[in-house]
Amino acid sequence: MAFTWIPSTLTATCLSVTLCFSGGVLAETQAPEPKHGIAMHGEPDYKAGFSHFDYVNPDAPKGGTLRMAVVANGFDSFNPFVIRGVAAAGINTYVYDTLLVPSNDEPFSAYGLIAETLETPEDRSYVIYNLRPEARFQDGEPITAEDVAYSFKLLTTEGHPLYRNYYAEVSNVTVENKHRIRFDFGATQNRELPLILGQMPVLPKHYWQDRAFDESGLDIPVGSGPYTIGGVDAGRSVTFKRVQDYWAADLGVRKGLFNFDAVRYDYYSDDTVALEAFKAGNYDFRLESSAKNWATAYQGDKFSSGMIKVEALKHERPVGMQAFVFNTRRDKFSDPQVRKAISYAFDFDWANRNLFYNQYRRTDSYFENSDLASSGLPSGEELAILERYRDQLPEAVFTEPYSPPSTTGDSSLRDNLRIAIGLLRDAGYAIKDGKMTHTETGQTLAFEMLLHQKAFERVVLPFKGNLEKLGIDVDVRLVDTNQYIQRVRSFDFDVITQVLPQSDSPGNEQREYWHSDTASAKGSRNYMGVRDPVVDDLIDLIIQAPDRASLVQRVRALDRMLLHSYYVVPQWHLDVDRIAYWKKLHRPKKTPKNGVDLINWWAES
Repeated sequence: MAFTWIPSTLTATCLSVTLCFSGGVLAETQAPEPKHGIAMHGEPDYKAGFSHFDYVNPDAPKGGTLRMAVVANGFDSFNPFVIRGVAAAGINTYVYDTLLVPSNDEPFSAYGLIAETLETPEDRSYVIYNLRPEARFQDGEPITAEDVAYSFKLLTTEGHPLYRNYYAEVSNVTVENKHRIRFDFGATQNRELPLILGQMPVLPKHYWQDRAFDESGLDIPVGSGPYTIGGVDAGRSVTFKRVQDYWAADLGVRKGLFNFDAVRYDYYSDDTVALEAFKAGNYDFRLESSAKNWATAYQGDKFSSGMIKVEALKHERPVGMQAFVFNTRRDKFSDPQVRKAISYAFDFDWANRNLFYNQYRRTDSYFENSDLASSGLPSGEELAILERYRDQLPEAVFTEPYSPPSTTGDSSLRDNLRIAIGLLRDAGYAIKDGKMTHTETGQTLAFEMLLHQKAFERVVLPFKGNLEKLGIDVDVRLVDTNQYIQRVRSFDFDVITQVLPQSDSPGNEQREYWHSDTASAKGSRNYMGVRDPVVDDLIDLIIQAPDRASLVQRVRALDRMLLHSYYVVPQWHLDVDRIAYWKKLHRPKKTPKNGVDLINWWAES
């Protein structure tokens, strides 16, 4: 899924963002029929007029309060759409509606919310959204096509840079009437655009036109979603209050969802404190990320009596890549041989046995836990794609299945460190006075590992110790969450631990991760600083994939290319959601393939 800015190919009558107010457009040879939903490939599963999604309880009672915890050093903004500030948790989920909403049990299908229907031709060269006349902002003002056009302009000119990248291939925006808006895409084969434009939050023009959008702050905004901000303790808590006359409450895409009268987020600076607060009943639901906590902390009378329920719910979503991420903008990490060598010092198998109670599996794909992950050697369509770039790729892409270093079987840490020394020698390094030193520049190999979670030190410190055996000095730096966010946004780091999430239908968002255009864009998710014309081409191929089968092969080619470039040291993953919750909460019997989603839970009546 993707973001971008309007190219310069605008017509003389469609200036600025190309907001063309017209009574009509040129007739199409055969106008597409209005549809209630759209799938990335094929047809959406839910038919027109469906009453609710299969994974909700349409009769779930409304009421109660859901209390949640956030481990972070507070927030200073209610504007999640700009690069400044740290936005309060939950703003996007609860306050803003979009044109379309996805279902959680399909690879990528979306159905009308603000837009009742959409029209797009077979080549998807444009899309028209027909808005629901009853759609309203929270102050009672109607949502119009002019608001949609204004939102597009605002987000792509003053919003976070990712919006400019995501919607870059939009060439024209035409408001045809109060409830009808058209987006043209120019010369592109980007079949995903009608779906990802549907993800755009719709903002009220009458509220924002006289305000400074690119400034963060705690002014309570006017939204269009099922909740409004009902209470604030600046930096410490925020409460969302359900809109009693929410305009979309009875639509099939909203039935059985957003059942709590209020949702409150309390902020904790330390996860250990947050865990104890949960067990004391100070909040209601916890998604556990620590293997040690999962193995040892969820015990006692409250758990054995059923007051607190503990479950590991299996999911089928891609887990993406959690990893140590190298910043290749640093000269020390510009050589993939150096990055590869460092990966041999991370002993996952030891960590899994001694720190994680053998709960995890090693990650070896950017698209882990899905059919999109590459494996073995390339073949078929994937091989044909890679063959086009053979002279630009490492030979190992074609001859060696990617596998992160292991210390099981015949391999040992000593063996891996010996391999690392050989790789560093090939990259021009040698041990001098006990330090890994570049033989030409005289620079020692040293770096900072930037963290914001103290619990992660127990993982990093053994890694640091192994690197020191190679003569590589590592400074482990723990900073608060806000400082961490700002440093990552400005690429002011050597190595970080990061999760690179993925969907089951990769598309335009891949530009935000790996495209050359985003490598120097402050705030982008191209943390590694990838600048590779082959990767750029593979991203374009993914975006242009005509069907699911081609998409899978093209994503596997990208996955393989990234893995053999050693931009990260892969960590680990789970295919379950480890959750604990107080018994007052209830969930539907069916868990969607994307896993746990609290917006379809409810409180006992």
